[in-house]
Amino acid sequence: MTASQLPYIRGISAAFARVLFGPHAEQIHEPWRRLFSGAQFGFQEGLSPLERTALSYERLRLIHQAVPDPVGLATDMESLAAMHEWAGVVDAGMATIASIHWNLHIGSLLDHDLDGRDLRAYARMAAIGTFLCTELDHGNDAAALETTAVFDRETGGFVLNTPNPGACKWMPNTSSTGGAKNAVVAARLEVDDVDHGVFLFLTPLTDSTGRHFPGVEVRPLPQTASAPVDHCATQFHHVRLPFEAMLQGEHGRLSRDGTFTSSLGSPRRRFLRSVGRVHSGKLCMSAYSLGVARHALAVAMRHSHRRLTSGMTTGRKVALIEHRSHHAPLLAAVATTYAATLLHRGVVRQWTSGSAGPEETERLTAVAKAWITWQAREVMTECRERCGAQGLLLANGIAYQLAANEGTITAEGDNTVIWVKAAGELLMGGFTPKPPSEVPPAGRSLDDSGHLQDLLADIERIWHERARGRLRGGRRGDPLARWNGTVTYGLELVEAHVHRLAAEAVLNAVEQASDPLAREVLRQLHLLFALRQVKAHSGDLLAGGRLTAEHVSELPDAEEAVIEALLPHALALTEGFSALEPFMAAHPMLKATAPREVAPV
Repeated sequence: MTASQLPYIRGISAAFARVLFGPHAEQIHEPWRRLFSGAQFGFQEGLSPLERTALSYERLRLIHQAVPDPVGLATDMESLAAMHEWAGVVDAGMATIASIHWNLHIGSLLDHDLDGRDLRAYARMAAIGTFLCTELDHGNDAAALETTAVFDRETGGFVLNTPNPGACKWMPNTSSTGGAKNAVVAARLEVDDVDHGVFLFLTPLTDSTGRHFPGVEVRPLPQTASAPVDHCATQFHHVRLPFEAMLQGEHGRLSRDGTFTSSLGSPRRRFLRSVGRVHSGKLCMSAYSLGVARHALAVAMRHSHRRLTSGMTTGRKVALIEHRSHHAPLLAAVATTYAATLLHRGVVRQWTSGSAGPEETERLTAVAKAWITWQAREVMTECRERCGAQGLLLANGIAYQLAANEGTITAEGDNTVIWVKAAGELLMGGFTPKPPSEVPPAGRSLDDSGHLQDLLADIERIWHERARGRLRGGRRGDPLARWNGTVTYGLELVEAHVHRLAAEAVLNAVEQASDPLAREVLRQLHLLFALRQVKAHSGDLLAGGRLTAEHVSELPDAEEAVIEALLPHALALTEGFSALEPFMAAHPMLKATAPREVAPV
């Protein structure tokens, strides 16, 4: 990078930022960028896990003070998701408890009948909200949880109880850290020994001094490798709750005389409706992963342009970015991160607009969450390695966030499990893959974005046909064996499905970009992302007649050519992430490698 390149980088990176953050970035993203750029959110070295957790709660209150409508934020999914994109960069623990407080807790209250419920405690943050659903013995099968809320006809309230050690709530943030806390607790509603399924119950946990109320037993869990949060195991010993504690709605209502009514006949569907905020939580987890992945890439890319190393001739120093072994994986990570960000933007739009049915939107949200959080892990791992030992320092903004990202892979539904569910829906829910292109492959080029997009659809169709064949030919009379024979193919289908959608999101961005150069660079990003998927499945595409032998031979050179074309724009692409500059400036790795005049790339 030279001084003469800076005006170009500033100009084109602004065009990339407009593509990534959309026309309403000033309203949706900029308030969070300004907030988290403040010195009070800077990284603090040398804190113990307990001190770091306490700091996260202090910062949670700073977010509350900055939000015009602290209760209404829970219903503004665009703003709530955007908060996660920027919060996780500065404090993963804060982002976690903020997600629980606003999305899972307040969001659950607002999604049910309010019936005059007083939310003023949340408006002034007199209480922090948490969410207790999964149990020690019931994680992905939370619908089978065992905590009970028994209707007491004498008092007209409920008795909340943990019947056995395996039913303890595991592992929400229920310690005394942070002050007064309320929880929404998932429990089985029992009326006269009849189990009506799982509903949520508003339960006070601690008072303003952090002391737990009688009957609430909390045991801190060992330290995790992810975000420093006060994870605990929580049990209830015949805790009495008022009638108003039950969160009710069309999916389940209880009258004061004990009469239960529901618009849903299935207890499982009642459970899913009760914990519906887990679905929007997937959007939040994806957003966190996107934010920290983009930040890690911005750090690694700046470092690669500033750090000098040996060239190929004696005495000549070059920037790390000049080495193909260094810039090729970084550019692949950039292509993936653009695809993931643009896919997420589309999912949020579909969620907020209601442009598709709820089941389709929830499936897309789940599929995207798993893929984005997995890709963030790969991207940040690559960035950490490209930064060498410097990447291990928590203060450099990669390793700490990388470890915390592991939590997003499990939170709001384990990634593999939600993909297994999505596979079943794609195979048995009426999904139809796109038909093959009528244009013969022999006359098409690997530089043709439309051709590559058709090939991604071919990969999706190939795995759909294989999985359907396995399902039809599976062992009759043994559902588990039949599904076991199908699921591996089904997971390949889901991966092909999300790759096609992510690539499509980049291609749509190409068409929407107003700057001609930005359009061409984005087109090259689409080529790189798509070529990598096509190369991985070239054998299947060749066998299916969708690629020629010449195409397969050309794939490595085609990918190399795209990398060459993208290299001059590498820094501008990551500067388009609009990273938190005060936070970036504090990274020791970037302070230690001030910009220097090096040979142009």
